[in-house]
Amino acid sequence: MIAFLSGEVAAVLPPNTAYIDVAGVGYAVSMPQGDLGKLEVGKPARVLTYLSVSDNGLGLYGFLSDEEKALFEKLIGVSKVGPKMALAALSTYTPRELADAIAAQDIARVSHIPGVGKKTAERIILELKGTLERGLETLFDSGAESGGPSAASVALTGATEALLSMGFTSAEAEVALKGAPEGAGEGALLQYGLKRLGNR
Repeated sequence: MIAFLSGEVAAVLPPNTAYIDVAGVGYAVSMPQGDLGKLEVGKPARVLTYLSVSDNGLGLYGFLSDEEKALFEKLIGVSKVGPKMALAALSTYTPRELADAIAAQDIARVSHIPGVGKKTAERIILELKGTLERGLETLFDSGAESGGPSAASVALTGATEALLSMGFTSAEAEVALKGAPEGAGEGALLQYGLKRLGNR
């Protein structure tokens, strides 16, 4: 994997592409618009990178800060959010603004990202609000002590996702699953939630 590029900026091609010349080899890097605006042709640059491998080929994404790269990787870990959508998010908001919007569960702000509708915004918030519960400050320490999400949180996320796919809102899903039996699996949680929603 290419962790970073250190070389000379050969070209800046708005809205989001830069060519970085590293020892005579030119790398095309897709970058957030804010970062692209900070590059100067002919000047040295050090760009942190993420290599995306998909059926459509390889894509190299670049960032000028650790926070941007880490948040990009969190975003593409959300179901149905790909690198282009994550890049659009970081072109719309600074890492802090985006992290704060997710932590505040501000669906309207997250929906403002090009290509992100209400359902996708709800999914982003649902899957990342725990990671970003205190905004950007929790981006790097999430999961450090436990080694990752617990089985219970994975089951809860799965059940919530299932309810969202059935047309319920994130608020309805959260209320429906509140007070669910501890240690219940995804299927049991889904049944519990549906029963509560049906009794409203």
